[in-house]
Amino acid sequence: MYESFYGFKEKPFSLTPDPEFLYLSKEHGTVLALLEYGITLPGGIMVFTGEVGSGKTTLIRRLLEIMGDQFTVGMITNPHSDFGDLLKWMLMAFELDHKNKDKVELYKTITNFITEEHTENHSTILIIDEAQNMNVDALEELRMISNINVGKDQVLQLLLVGQPELLEKLQRPDMRQFVQRISVNYHLKPMSFDDTCKYIQHRLKVAGADPGIFDKRACTAVHRHAGGVPRLINTICETALVYGFAMDRKHIGAETVNVVVEHKKRGGLNPFAT
Repeated sequence: MYESFYGFKEKPFSLTPDPEFLYLSKEHGTVLALLEYGITLPGGIMVFTGEVGSGKTTLIRRLLEIMGDQFTVGMITNPHSDFGDLLKWMLMAFELDHKNKDKVELYKTITNFITEEHTENHSTILIIDEAQNMNVDALEELRMISNINVGKDQVLQLLLVGQPELLEKLQRPDMRQFVQRISVNYHLKPMSFDDTCKYIQHRLKVAGADPGIFDKRACTAVHRHAGGVPRLINTICETALVYGFAMDRKHIGAETVNVVVEHKKRGGLNPFAT
């Protein structure tokens, strides 16, 4: 719609997580470094949390891109409270046969698979996204399964990614055994004003256009309304470009940003910080 008007080769503020557009703010860079360190630890549990839209999924996709062939990764997305048989979900994550097997056979299948991967010098990592949806019983079952050993080594690594509600569950007294197994944990905070401005410029540049399309006052307004949350920044900037295109404006100022937010609020839904 507006791509040719601004000279974009693709939309710069899509809401779909895309590692190509990843801007490593101080917070995001810290998380990525910790996760790169965490995957080198044998048999540990990593916990990575952040608010809705803070960039967790994009960071995980970047982590998957930079993992070498020595890692075997399974991923479970969007578990829910009635998660059911965790072992079946794990087998599906690693594309293993789970049909017509009882719990003992399921456990034997996943144990044999992880053991074989270890024998071939592969680290097995299970990533669970939106892990805050798991109930306490499922989390405890996950801890028990993660105790798979080959000799003296614990050979299954876990990465739980979720919203702050996951931390609330892990802070329960009956979860202290789980917490003691956590080797790396980090809560991703919103971006600073400076990082918000650089984030906007970075995405514009990656999309192939002038990184100065949004002027300083526009970036200030975006940060004020979005509170440093990447998804909200994208929502505001994407709509501001549509408005700018409709008004034949090659540059976006604070006035356009404020109008976008006001119209969003007028629609009865207000996800913004102000």
